[in-house]
Amino acid sequence: MNPSAESVSQVRPAVTVAVVMRRVALASRWQPWKWELEAVWPDLGEFGIAPMRLEQDEHGARWLYPGFEVALFRDQGEGYYLNLTSVQPCWFVQWRMQEDVPADEARPVPITVSLSYNEAGRWLDAGETVENVPLAPDQRIWLQAYVDQNYRPEPKQRRRPESFKAPEDRARY
Repeated sequence: MNPSAESVSQVRPAVTVAVVMRRVALASRWQPWKWELEAVWPDLGEFGIAPMRLEQDEHGARWLYPGFEVALFRDQGEGYYLNLTSVQPCWFVQWRMQEDVPADEARPVPITVSLSYNEAGRWLDAGETVENVPLAPDQRIWLQAYVDQNYRPEPKQRRRPESFKAPEDRARY
C-alpha cells in the first residue's frame, strides 16, 4: 500500500454544519420566552466562524452558530442505524445556555452535533439539553451509504418464553 492510499483510508467522512437557534415568545407570566433548535444547515464556509444574529424583533430572535464538524465513526454505526430506522431520521444538537451573562441577555450555546442515536441518548442520560431536527433527503442518503458500507446489525437472538420450556429447563429464581 502506498503512503497516499494509506492516509486516504484513515480519513473519516465528515460534513460541516451550522446550527440555527430560535428565541420564541411564550404566553406565560413565569417565562416570557424560550430557546429552541430551529435548523441544521450545511456550512460551506460562507457563515464565517463567529455566531451571528440573523434577526431579532419583539416576537423573538434567530442566531446562527457556524463551524460544527460532524465526522462519522465506525464504532457509532449502531447509533447511525438506529437514527436511520427511526420514524424521522434527524440531527441531534446538544446545547446549553450562557452562564456568564444576565438571564434576559443569555443565548444558547450549541456544544456539539451528532447523527448517532446512541450518543444523543448518552447526553440525555447525563442531563444535557438535546434537541433534534429532521435530516434533509440528501443528508439521509449520505448517512445511509455510510451505514450500508460500515455496519451490520447483529441478528436478534430469540429467547423461548419460560412457559414453553419443560419444568426442569426453566430458570429458577
